Amino acid sequence: MIKAAFFDIDGTLLSFTTHRVSEGTIRAFDRLHRAGVRTFLSTGRPDVLIPQMPVTFEAKITMNGGLVFTPDEVLFSNPIPDKELQLWLDMAKNKRLCTMIFTKDNMFLTQPNEVGLNIRNQLEFDMPPVVDIERMRDETAYQIIAIMPGEMDGHVAELLPHCRLPRWHPYFTDIVAHDNSKARGMEVICQHFGIRQEETLAFGDGANDIEMLEWAGIGVAMGNADEGVKKHADRVTTDVDNEGIENAINEILA
Repeated sequence: MIKAAFFDIDGTLLSFTTHRVSEGTIRAFDRLHRAGVRTFLSTGRPDVLIPQMPVTFEAKITMNGGLVFTPDEVLFSNPIPDKELQLWLDMAKNKRLCTMIFTKDNMFLTQPNEVGLNIRNQLEFDMPPVVDIERMRDETAYQIIAIMPGEMDGHVAELLPHCRLPRWHPYFTDIVAHDNSKARGMEVICQHFGIRQEETLAFGDGANDIEMLEWAGIGVAMGNADEGVKKHADRVTTDVDNEGIENAINEILA
């Protein structure tokens, strides 16, 4: 029996085409709630970048598991080690890499470039304040968005041994503390609410959703997910623009 459902945002709840939650997804949430299923958000975004949506969540996994909270309390908090933040900023400064960092309540951008601006437009969020890279050194960062090609990932992983790089986009990677993942956030929430792993359902489309899809009792990949993501899911539904969430929920709760 499903008691909890977890949802990614970009490419799962929100279409990259319409940037909206579909009517079918709203119907699916209503059906879940009528069946007594709790709904939770699981995203790489910080809370400041989570848009208002016509669906509700009892808790949120943000910044790829770095910060997990209900409306009343923080359940898990694990920022990037400060030493490794400084190492990244040194490298970014030397190589002029566009970088964003997400803190508990804010986000900052340094060394913006055309790729960073294009990503901002694709995800439709307001550009964070542009600051000098030295300004970032005093922040507590839960996530770094590093605008860099995939061939740099191995070098950065060696530079930052206590971090991991859950890349879900060809032009940039997230950098988070090594123990953080959407799956870890799911585990924290399930412990808090008394839900068993086998009673969970998860929806996602990106590489940073793979661990979540594998951890869930039922992991559902959106039809628009890459083949490398789909192979880690228990089910594959239709894409986000063709009511993928509603179609899967109707099958699972039938």
